[in-house]
Amino acid sequence: MFGWSLDEKASFAVLDAYVEGGGNFIDTADVYGRRGAGAGGSERIIGRWMAARGNREELVIATKVGMSAELHGLSEATVRRGIDGSRQRLGIDTVDLYYAHRDDPDTPLAETLATFAALIEEGKIRYAAASNYGAPRLREALSVGEREGMASYVALQPHYNLMERERYEGELAALCERHGLACIPYFGLARGFLTGKYRRGGPDVESPRAQGVRDSYFNERGFAVLEALDEVAAAHHASVAAVALAWLRAQPAVLAPIASATSPAQLAELLPSVRLELSAAEIARLSAARPLSRP
Repeated sequence: MFGWSLDEKASFAVLDAYVEGGGNFIDTADVYGRRGAGAGGSERIIGRWMAARGNREELVIATKVGMSAELHGLSEATVRRGIDGSRQRLGIDTVDLYYAHRDDPDTPLAETLATFAALIEEGKIRYAAASNYGAPRLREALSVGEREGMASYVALQPHYNLMERERYEGELAALCERHGLACIPYFGLARGFLTGKYRRGGPDVESPRAQGVRDSYFNERGFAVLEALDEVAAAHHASVAAVALAWLRAQPAVLAPIASATSPAQLAELLPSVRLELSAAEIARLSAARPLSRP
C-alpha cells in the first residue's frame, strides 16, 4: 500500500503502529508504489521511515527483483542492478531476505542462484528466496541450490489464502515441508475480501482492488467462507481478518502471512492474529467452507 494508496505520512503512521504492536518483519518490492510514487516508491518510503526512526537494526527487511519493467528477469546483470537500486532506496547496506519475484525461464537457474550466492558473500543480502514459483521449478531450483557455490532458497512467497488454495496446498506445501522452507504467503486477506468489508447487499467499497475482488470472490463460495469466518470470529471475540490470518498461519510450513493495512485502526484488527490459536475443529470448519477444487 505504501506509495500506492497511502502517501508517506499515512505510511509512517501504519509503520509506527506496527512496530509499537510488536511487528518487525516488513515485505516490499522494487515495483511496489507505482501509482502514487513510481516504481520503488514503497522502498523509498520505508527507507525514509527507518532513517527517521533509527530502527534499522530492529527490523527484518525483505524485497524482490524480477518483475520491474525496467529490470525484468533474473539474469546476473538484472539481479545486481536490482539489489543496488533497492539498497539505495531503502538506505541500507544489507537486505535480509531477497526474493526472485517470479520465475524467469529464460535465465538458467544456476546463473540466478550463483548471483544470489555472490551477493550473500558480498554482504548485500543475507538470504535468497523465491516468489510465485511453481512446484517443478522450485524443486529444480532447490536441487541446483545444493551445488557448491550456489545459494539455496530459504523461503517461498506464494499467492495463498482461504480463497486461493489450489496452487499451494499439495506439491508446493510438501516441498516447503521437506526442504524446511518458510512459506510467507502474500494476499493473506484475498485483497481485502477476508476482512469482511465486502458483503452481499453491503455498501460499495472504494479501493483500487475493489473491482478485482468482486470479480473473483463475490459469489456463493466467497459468501460461505465469510459465514464460517463470522462464526469463528464471534467465538473468539476477534475480527474476521484476524481469524483468516490465524487459519493461514496454522497451515503446513507457513511462518507468517503477509497482510496490508491502510491505517493504524485497520492494523489493530490484524495484529491479534499472531496470538489467536484456532482449534482443529475451527480450522476444519473454515477449510470446508472453501473446499479444494481438484482436476
